[in-house]
Amino acid sequence: MADSSGKPSVLFVCVHNAGRSQMAAAWLTHLAGDRVEVRSAGSSPGASVNPAAVEAMAEVGIDISAETPKILTIDAVRESDVCITMGCGDTCPVFPGKRYLDWKLDDPAGQGVEAVRPIRDEIKTLIEGLIKEIAPEATA
Repeated sequence: MADSSGKPSVLFVCVHNAGRSQMAAAWLTHLAGDRVEVRSAGSSPGASVNPAAVEAMAEVGIDISAETPKILTIDAVRESDVCITMGCGDTCPVFPGKRYLDWKLDDPAGQGVEAVRPIRDEIKTLIEGLIKEIAPEATA
C-alpha cells in the first residue's frame, strides 16, 4: 500500500473540501510529515476554506489559510491508497485494492470556531490512529 515513492497516500473527501477534509489533510501532514502523501477534495468544492476551520487550526499552530478547495477527480481516488469520506454521504469511485473509510464528523459549515474546535480535536485523534496503522514511526 504505497505509491512509487514507497509512501502510503491518503485522500480526504467532504462535499465542499472547505472544513473537515482540509483540517484532516493538515493534521496528517503536520503529524506524519513526509511519511504520507496527502490529498483532499470535494464533490462540490466551496469558494474558500471555512474561516472557522482556519482559525481553529491556527490555534494549534497549523496554517491552512492558503489552502483552496479542489474538485474530487477519479485520478485523485485512483492515486490514493486510502480514501476517507467525512460523514457527508459523498461516495468515491470504487477501485479494487483501495481502502475506504467513512468518518462520522459534524459539518463545521456555518459554525463558529467554538463549534469547530471539538471537530478539529476529533479529527486529530482519528489521524493519530490512522498514522499508527499506515505509517508508523520507524523503530531503530
